[in-house]
Amino acid sequence: MKVDLNSDLGESFGRYKLGLDEEVMNYITSANVATGWHAGDPIVIRRTVRLAKEKGVAVGAHPGYPDLLGFGRRYMKLSPEEARNYTLYQIGALYAFTRAEGIELQHVKPHGALYNALVKEEELARAVIEGIADFDRNLIFVALSGSRSAEIAEEMGVKVAHEVFADRAYNPDGTLVPRSKPGAVIHEEEAIAERVVSMVKDGGVRAINGEWVELKADSICVHGDNPKAVEIAARIRKVLEEEGVRVVPMREIVR
Repeated sequence: MKVDLNSDLGESFGRYKLGLDEEVMNYITSANVATGWHAGDPIVIRRTVRLAKEKGVAVGAHPGYPDLLGFGRRYMKLSPEEARNYTLYQIGALYAFTRAEGIELQHVKPHGALYNALVKEEELARAVIEGIADFDRNLIFVALSGSRSAEIAEEMGVKVAHEVFADRAYNPDGTLVPRSKPGAVIHEEEAIAERVVSMVKDGGVRAINGEWVELKADSICVHGDNPKAVEIAARIRKVLEEEGVRVVPMREIVR
């Protein structure tokens, strides 16, 4: 049994520092690197790619809406042409740095409000996936486990990693509880560890109302901007290994 641990990193910008990238990178196997539109800048991108290379962590693009002020967490209406080309543009930005550092791009995981919009808007999902395929059809598209966007990618012949969230509450339909609602984010380390084991070994988790939600867990997201991110990442990795689960980059899982 294998699973990937991913985290959203490289989200500092200019003089503003966000996240605990150096410490979190010790426990994850895949890094989603911000591409400059919701966060990140050229200096931060290169520093993050270089750090991932040093730690042996696989690198993927983390494209989002052009929304630095809102950190990409505000919904924006995009045409299919915009969504496709915005995605391609941001992948290309990160690729410049991975190529300079001599490592390959592994995956693409949309960020924030864009990620959530793909779950509901099929036309938008198709456009973003087309942008990924335009660059390289062998890149892995990271999608919410069991979502329509994951199905669309599979229909289009694009590799998919089904993603679950260690520290987020689920609705009964398998979507994430909005951050604006009470209980949306889980902070207790042991509760998070128990949920991770359930997702990976039992194939699901209890929704916020107690109902069982079936999930496929190829990759587990650990949020790097959580104040306890390092402790949570370390605990998740430890409990998975204790349960006999190998923690590996998603390219060893999705083929």
